[in-house]
Amino acid sequence: MTLAIVLTTDETAGLADRLAGQCRRAGIDEVRQVGDLATLADLAESAAGPVLVTGADLVAHTAVLRHLATSPAEPTVALVLAGPPGPGRTAVREDRGQVVAAGSPEALDGEATGVFGGALRVDPANLPVLVAAARSIAAEVVPVGAAAAQGVVDDEPAIDKLFADLVSRDAVTFAHRVRLLVARRVAADDDRAAAEAAVAAVDADRAELRLSVKERDDFFTTVFVSTWSPYVTKLAARLRLSPTTVTMISVAFAVTAALLFGAGGRPALVTGAVLLYLGFVLDCVDGQLARYTRTFSAWGGWLDTMADRAKEFIVYAGLGFGATQAGFRYGWALAIAAMAVQTVRHMTDTWYGALHDEAARRPRATTGGGLGDRLSAASNRVQADVGSVTYWLKRTVVFPIGERWALTALVVALFDQRAALLAVLTGMVLAFGYTAALRLLRARSMRVGVLNTVETTLHRDDGPLARALPTPRWTGPLGLAASAVLVVAVLLGLALIGGDALPRWSALVALGGLLLAAAGARASHGGALDWLVPAALRAAEYLFAIAVGVLGGAPAWLIFGYVFVLTLHHYDLTARLEKRKLAPPWHEATLGWEGRSVVLTLSAITGIAAVGMATLGMYLLVVFVGSVALAWVIQPARAARAAGSVGGVGGRPPG
Repeated sequence: MTLAIVLTTDETAGLADRLAGQCRRAGIDEVRQVGDLATLADLAESAAGPVLVTGADLVAHTAVLRHLATSPAEPTVALVLAGPPGPGRTAVREDRGQVVAAGSPEALDGEATGVFGGALRVDPANLPVLVAAARSIAAEVVPVGAAAAQGVVDDEPAIDKLFADLVSRDAVTFAHRVRLLVARRVAADDDRAAAEAAVAAVDADRAELRLSVKERDDFFTTVFVSTWSPYVTKLAARLRLSPTTVTMISVAFAVTAALLFGAGGRPALVTGAVLLYLGFVLDCVDGQLARYTRTFSAWGGWLDTMADRAKEFIVYAGLGFGATQAGFRYGWALAIAAMAVQTVRHMTDTWYGALHDEAARRPRATTGGGLGDRLSAASNRVQADVGSVTYWLKRTVVFPIGERWALTALVVALFDQRAALLAVLTGMVLAFGYTAALRLLRARSMRVGVLNTVETTLHRDDGPLARALPTPRWTGPLGLAASAVLVVAVLLGLALIGGDALPRWSALVALGGLLLAAAGARASHGGALDWLVPAALRAAEYLFAIAVGVLGGAPAWLIFGYVFVLTLHHYDLTARLEKRKLAPPWHEATLGWEGRSVVLTLSAITGIAAVGMATLGMYLLVVFVGSVALAWVIQPARAARAAGSVGGVGGRPPG
């Protein structure tokens, strides 16, 4: 249940009535008009759901309020407008979509990127901060818009003071920008008339359809998908398809394409390439449909993330199988490499993004100077030059999902499965090298840690063995993880070269090197480059599993399947953490990366590597499916039943 609170004064009573009506049309459950922050604090304190707070001087499309109230960003979202702030208005500075500073233009020292739009949505997690800020201001200020006790008129609106105080209390706040629609703050009747005319001049539904497309997307998506996908989005909305349904159709297209790639033959390869492209279009449409219909959910976001990766890796499986059937010996090896490299890349993306967000919240700690700062400044200039050649080059060189699928479809249609795998793997490696080099330089200049602000063992995916090992003093967690990757890579190289000649107990030696990384579980992870630790641990585990499979003579398709299940587990964990959700319910049952490696080692030494890998893979798959069912179906159903029974007879609490 969402509550809207409109801060009103005698002068803005008419606007407040209009704004309250718009809030109701926007689908907000309860709307209240209040004249002081003390009353606002009381209402917010008793609220059972999100609270939308707005000043009465806002003139905007109803869709702007609906978008703000239903924004998937958490936990606080503020309306931010372009242009210089007027008298008494609050300026804001953003970084990566977050409001990192708010106050007067003078206080921001010319670094303002926008102006507060007079409205914000606060989720229950931040309501105590909102209440504290409102009561703190109310203790010093008389009712909104009235004269101060000494006769001095306070010309700063209460909503601006409230927002600036909220940001100063380190409440994580995201900026909601207005595109195509109209939102203005008015100070006089002339301003109001002009703003209302601007609102009337815009077709809100047409604007919302265009807004469903991401403002800044990658080159292939922008040019070859988003130019026509809104028509598909409109059709899906008319057919009353849900975003989840569109996601499932996209998965079906990708799976069919993978089957055709596995079958081989020019007609099958060309048809598969077309289906792969259409599947990617639908992959864009599900997000556009969610934005157009405002049907967001944590389940939908999680499913979209998981489906994207599962589809991509299933396509690699189809290419690997098809290449092998066509006589290429290393078809499955290329598929395994593509999946592993892409997953490790994504892990570095996740943690570098978290590092960047942490640096944005602590801007004073990011002035390290040197090459890193110059690279950051250059990157920001390129990102600001939207549509330029350098802008598109920067977005393309990182080899995003659209470019990967486009290259795969084009090469497999023109050549074969082996060429497609080689092309996409080459692109991944080059992009990985480029982004890693730049990020290492920039991260050193930020001089902030990120893993020291979270539950490290959960993010590392440690098991009980890692948590029990003593912490060495001679190196940090990144050095230990890098050493483990090196040791395991050597084992894999020897297994590929030596084959059957390599003794099975060599897996035990490599396990000892792998457990070096486990020894860093309880060490401090506050180093400038420790954001690389989760990705290094993923690389070490994948390489070790591949090495054990090669050493034990496991079929290549089985190794692919086992690593695929591992990637599902790791993407599940990462997707939940990115969305500030709890860990998977059965996370402890996954044994941790070091526990799984011990099981594989024992199976290799006893000569049943293939059986051990298949059994462990099936076990992890069952745990994954069970966690998904428990987290997204069973637990919500239990919570709903519990909430329904709390009211007791007549809707009153029992007892």
